[in-house]
Amino acid sequence: MKGFYWNSRGLSDLAKYRYISDAIRDHKLDFVAVMETGKQDMSRSNLNRLSGDADFIWHCLPPRGRSGGILLGINSTVLDLSIIVEGEFFIKFHLRNRNDDFKWILMAVYGPAQDEFKSAFLSELVRTCQQNPLPTLIGGDFNIMRHSKEKNKNNFNPRWPFLFNAVIDSFDLREIDLTGRQYTFANSLPDLTYEKLDRALMTTEWEFKYPMVTVRALDRGISDHTPLLLETGDPSFTGHAKQFKMKLSWLSHEDFKERVTKIWNKPVGGQNSVQRWNRKLGALRKHLRGWARHHHGVYKAQKENLQSIVTDLDTQAEFRTLTNDERNQLESARDDLIKLLHEEELKYYQRAKVTDVLLGDNNTRYFQMVANGKYCKKRIFSVSSP
Repeated sequence: MKGFYWNSRGLSDLAKYRYISDAIRDHKLDFVAVMETGKQDMSRSNLNRLSGDADFIWHCLPPRGRSGGILLGINSTVLDLSIIVEGEFFIKFHLRNRNDDFKWILMAVYGPAQDEFKSAFLSELVRTCQQNPLPTLIGGDFNIMRHSKEKNKNNFNPRWPFLFNAVIDSFDLREIDLTGRQYTFANSLPDLTYEKLDRALMTTEWEFKYPMVTVRALDRGISDHTPLLLETGDPSFTGHAKQFKMKLSWLSHEDFKERVTKIWNKPVGGQNSVQRWNRKLGALRKHLRGWARHHHGVYKAQKENLQSIVTDLDTQAEFRTLTNDERNQLESARDDLIKLLHEEELKYYQRAKVTDVLLGDNNTRYFQMVANGKYCKKRIFSVSSP
């Protein structure tokens, strides 16, 4: 699936219609979100000009005042639209994929540039996120930066970024990393100011469905905002054989050090110490790979068994008093399950390589999403000479 976000700075000239139409055709887009259209309404002929031969369904949100306006469209041969929700600063589509019946929400957002309206924008964003019952993708021009590094100058006001990040964190949203550019907006003054105002956010449930999603910057061309191309990716390519990597979670096993010592002390052949060293390392890697695969299978079975015991006894405790043996069994199963989950957290903590979240705070789901994002999205879009 492919989508397109762009602040067009108005749709008053044919060049911008042609740009969107070419993007739909060239990239085979499944949805298009255009911000700051400046249009109270869009005629059928203009919408047909945008979509060309593609069978698109469009919805237009008129601007509030002199600026604003959102146009959101979907390819009806790929996506089925059930509900349309309008806000002051967004359009929301409830969708269903025709190929696999996956139900999700697509939101196009245009945040106000004026500070006096940003509080209302963030409040509305909170309310609509609270009302989203499905996996959600939110994109557009938020007109708020998240960090000082998203601007090329030092006059950075942290007030709105702080509140914006608080909203993102409270709903477990993740931003899809942008490739191709550092900033998405540039003014037209002689002393250029660059900022990142456009972005795409997703819930963890949406990323579970599309773990290889990427966002790439296209050529800015006829607007001062950079168009963003979203692609969910092709999961068929799984990459090359993995290199051997030591896992932190292995250290939590009581027999791990003894196992390593035993394999390392086995005699190996070799004409010199370097050859013997390399052969010892090779033997150790081979053994640990096999041990890790076996342990992973045992771990999954053990985790499912413990979860089943805890669920079963917890359910029974709602209707009757557990016996002493059952209480001991429940407590033991919970303790063992906590140990297993701690091992899982160590694994994804190491893969995620994050430093702003404390290990041990039950952030396994967060670590997993970051780690999967780093692993799946190693992709080169273009190569340019220096």
